[in-house]
Amino acid sequence: MESFKTIAVFNYTHETVVLKHLLDQEEIPYFFENEMTLSVVPMYSAALGGIKLKVHPNDFEEVQQILDNLNSPLKIV
Repeated sequence: MESFKTIAVFNYTHETVVLKHLLDQEEIPYFFENEMTLSVVPMYSAALGGIKLKVHPNDFEEVQQILDNLNSPLKIV
């Protein structure tokens, strides 16, 4: 886990729910640093630097694409 690098930072645990599902679906190894602490004491977010999504460097491009797709505008079919 030491080789895992931060790719995104979130302020609240609810912001990670959909992303967790997508990463699990793609079978990408990841972990959220500070997730448990901030789920109990959310006001510590600024002090701890938020909830950090950590992924292996080999998965950076794929995870970045997933993050970009989450941030794209909603398309109505």
